[in-house]
Amino acid sequence: MTHTTRSRRTAAALAALSLGVLALTACNGDGDKDAAAPSTATSPSPSGTSQGADTPPSADPSDGDSGASSGGGSGEGGTPSSEPGTEDDQDGGVGMCETKDFSYNVTVASTPVNHALLTATNKSGDPCLLPANDLVITIPGLDGAAEHAGPEGKDWMLKAGESAYAGILFARADTEGGKSADKVEVALSAAESPSTVVINGGPVTVNDGQVTSFFGTAEDALTY
Repeated sequence: MTHTTRSRRTAAALAALSLGVLALTACNGDGDKDAAAPSTATSPSPSGTSQGADTPPSADPSDGDSGASSGGGSGEGGTPSSEPGTEDDQDGGVGMCETKDFSYNVTVASTPVNHALLTATNKSGDPCLLPANDLVITIPGLDGAAEHAGPEGKDWMLKAGESAYAGILFARADTEGGKSADKVEVALSAAESPSTVVINGGPVTVNDGQVTSFFGTAEDALTY
């Protein structure tokens, strides 16, 4: 009887020990699983900083296009800016004045004697470079063009509507005789066809012919 009771106590103790071992094993197993499983708090997010460092954010195509074309005129991808005057050596691309683009007035001067004033006005609507010393005046009744008188002038840009002036000598006081003339022919250069201009206050007696360079005022033109 006593043996039976001890056997039952031993069996009960073994059973309790077995349950404790099983419980401990189960707890350790869960702990191992917890240690092996990645923590949700430390798992990388798709939008986290580590991905941003490795992969740059996608760019909007429209932003890229506008960046390529928004540079200055000389920048790559932009439209080169054109600079006025690069195709012409004269005053930033302004062309030479032409005879046909001017209107002319020739008027007999009160002083000095035997002189007339030529007024040449740019009627082209655009500025042009006036060749001051290339003026050609031909007086009917005389052979050849009038000779140059006075100092040489400087070429300058004549704006639309502006005028230049030159003095014309028809006759020398110490020269006798001459022919009557009521017109002159004017050209801004020898290479151009002249314009025929009536002499206001004429006719005049012509026995010689001289012409000054173009000047900016009538007073300067009639000085020589």
